[in-house]
Amino acid sequence: MTEPNIPTAVGAADDPDSYEVTQAAYNRLAAELRAANKAALFDALSAAGLTHVIVSFDGYGDSGQIENIEAKAHDEVVKLPPGEVVIACAVRGASEPELHSVSIAEAVERLAYDLLEETHCGWEDNDGAYGDFIFDAARRSIALDYNERYTASENYTHEF
Repeated sequence: MTEPNIPTAVGAADDPDSYEVTQAAYNRLAAELRAANKAALFDALSAAGLTHVIVSFDGYGDSGQIENIEAKAHDEVVKLPPGEVVIACAVRGASEPELHSVSIAEAVERLAYDLLEETHCGWEDNDGAYGDFIFDAARRSIALDYNERYTASENYTHEF
């Protein structure tokens, strides 16, 4: 009598379909694409004569959103230009990104949400957080001013 063919357990690191392996590949691709998407967005902002874009966000109670996007050409507040940017998006389980042509406003929003997720996952939960991203076209950099809310409680018990 032959023994039944029972598969042996495979460690998560050895299984190409494991969550950890899939997530690590997705994270690597997303980081590479973020740099390329950032460059494409800054090219569009500079071509439109913009110097800064300020993105304000706010969230709490398991909900959050971008509240405002303000574009500046030096000290003057202007509208975001109507052009489009081609951005690449990582897809979980896929080795190749999806390409999307989106408005400059949508590209700014997507990048802000991606950076919030990367740096402060859950920023919209419970007491939440608020803040601003400052896109500096001349320096081709993005600064995040992040404020996290929390509820504090102090208890004092005295017996005399």
